[in-house]
Amino acid sequence: MARVRIKPCDRCQEPAEVLYRVKVDASEQWIFVCDRCYPSVSQNNPYYAYGGTWKAHKPR
Repeated sequence: MARVRIKPCDRCQEPAEVLYRVKVDASEQWIFVCDRCYPSVSQNNPYYAYGGTWKAHKPR
């Protein structure tokens, strides 16, 4: 049985079951963004770096 977790997007604060770990500015800090916010932080951004996908459904 998998456990289900929900986290808010660091940009829009909407809860999501899938978030993308990204760097988006000169601070080089990782944030988690949802599907809706991902295009706006990844396109034409010289600071953009992808760090993996966080998923709500994790196997035990």
